Amino acid sequence: MKGFFSNFKGDAFGGLTAGIVALPLALAFGVSSGLGPSAGLYGAIFISFFAALFGGTNTQISGPTAPMTAVSMVVIAGIIAANDGSLEKALPAILTVFLLGGLMQIGLGVIGLGKYIRYIPYPVVSGFMTAIGVIILLTQILPSLGYYPKEDAEFVSRFKAQSEEVILENILKEEAGEGILVLEDFKETISRAGNISQDDILMESETLAAKEASGALGALKVLPRALRNINWLELLLAIGTIIIIYGFKRITKVVPSTLVALVIMSGIAYGFGLNYRPIEEIPSGIPLPRWEIFTGFSLSSITPYIFTALTLALLGAIDSLLTSVVADNMTKTKHKPNKELLGQGIGNSIAALFGGIPGAGATIRTVVNINSGGKTRLSGMIAGLVLLVIMLGFAPVASKIPAAVLAGILITVGIGVMDYKGLKAIPSLPRDIKLGPIKLSSEVLIMLVVLVLSTFWNLVYAVGIGLIIASLMFMKKIGDLTAERSDVKALKEEAWKDEKDFPKRLKEEVFIKHVKGPLFFGSTSDFQQLAAQIPETASAVIMRLDRMQYMDQSGLYAMEEMIMDVQKKDIKVLFVGLLRQPRYMMERIDIIPDLIPEAHVFEDFDSCVEDLLEDIN
Repeated sequence: MKGFFSNFKGDAFGGLTAGIVALPLALAFGVSSGLGPSAGLYGAIFISFFAALFGGTNTQISGPTAPMTAVSMVVIAGIIAANDGSLEKALPAILTVFLLGGLMQIGLGVIGLGKYIRYIPYPVVSGFMTAIGVIILLTQILPSLGYYPKEDAEFVSRFKAQSEEVILENILKEEAGEGILVLEDFKETISRAGNISQDDILMESETLAAKEASGALGALKVLPRALRNINWLELLLAIGTIIIIYGFKRITKVVPSTLVALVIMSGIAYGFGLNYRPIEEIPSGIPLPRWEIFTGFSLSSITPYIFTALTLALLGAIDSLLTSVVADNMTKTKHKPNKELLGQGIGNSIAALFGGIPGAGATIRTVVNINSGGKTRLSGMIAGLVLLVIMLGFAPVASKIPAAVLAGILITVGIGVMDYKGLKAIPSLPRDIKLGPIKLSSEVLIMLVVLVLSTFWNLVYAVGIGLIIASLMFMKKIGDLTAERSDVKALKEEAWKDEKDFPKRLKEEVFIKHVKGPLFFGSTSDFQQLAAQIPETASAVIMRLDRMQYMDQSGLYAMEEMIMDVQKKDIKVLFVGLLRQPRYMMERIDIIPDLIPEAHVFEDFDSCVEDLLEDIN
């Protein structure tokens, strides 16, 4: 406990500063997600406190982040649409998915997956982060213009016919579920349809209109309408916010520019009594658990989102551990990755129970904490408590913040989150693949595929596809490299250092196979041609395996097949320098000793040569 409070002054100031920095972002991410500003605040409070308490990075400040909010946005929009546009009906399923994501994150920490996160290829991360920036920019253009599709009567009216179709379909489904749907008699259907009011049709039309305009692609579809219906006050508030955020940074970085912009622009809008659109009201009481997660639980409502919950868990893990690395570099410490995942999972699970959106370790807030004197986990806990106090004391004031100001803040977040380092490198990366007449860099191709698919299709599937393409390309490159460096030649052509004094009389009949690199499924095709390359006059093949560090199951069976083909020609196979992992694999299926007896496995080349000479003599 003494160590916990060893840096109380520094941690208190670091936590206070990080909490203040987190406030506008938490509100903005909550609004952007679709659950409202209170969900962003709840997420920031609980994740910051519990991820710090149980996590493995002392100075980490956690809370809602741009990538986590972008994925959450997709989940929320999808579940609301499946619940007739009713957030109230959809909320239990939404929070259950978030809770499941947190529990999965705890599972990732328990099974020790933290150390493997670093193997995700940079082009996949780069494309994803840039896509997050683009999505935030495109989705925040509409609120910054003061355009809300559900409130555009002409746009909503386009969906009247479709909404009637959806309502009728729902009636038929209800009847089928109750066992009263009779094709010969639609009296009950007509009766139920008669109870549908114009307000019901309008509400369904508004839901369909909002769905049509959701996401990056939806925003682009309705952008022409938004530009024809600009609310100039909202636009000026958003532009003023952006100008202050970038301008104030040039004056000083001691005070967070997002907070300055929030206070100044909200003060102007409220103080002058402008007719602006405020954010949703923030509850001022203590957050209470949302027990409907359990009482309203339905497996069928969350089944389609289990993979998305896993994506949230993995994305939160990547986001947090990348920030942990930044914190390590700044503080010259070393984080515990699996413990960090455990803390993040606990934080996200508790946040979901209280109605908060999921989050992760936040780089900017963590850097602010460290620079302000934070050194222990207490700083992250204090940041969460600061946000709780602000919410309890100033919720009515915060509820007056203009929605356009938060849109402006998010636009700067979208611009900042893009990976400019990766984008700048595009012209200089080597063009190592050919698509028809066009030569491209495989790294750039992966990045662009992830970027485009994430932005205009599906964040979850885009990352999966990016990982698959990256893995296939990596295997192809390693396979080509291994095949290029792995050769079968008479010793008179190319020799390793210890082969130069090989007896001349054996050089024509003893052939050598240099295996340089892993023998795995990406490199077995050329290896299987070995038997065909060796002439009938050969009496022995020496397999130099000193540099074959790894062999998978595909490589194992390729090796077995090659040995059997060679031995059919009465050619003896000798192993030199067989390493531990490949030997273990070959012993499992009895290549050693059934095909290659122990007497034919040598530690070094000289002892192999001695054995050959003895056989011939």
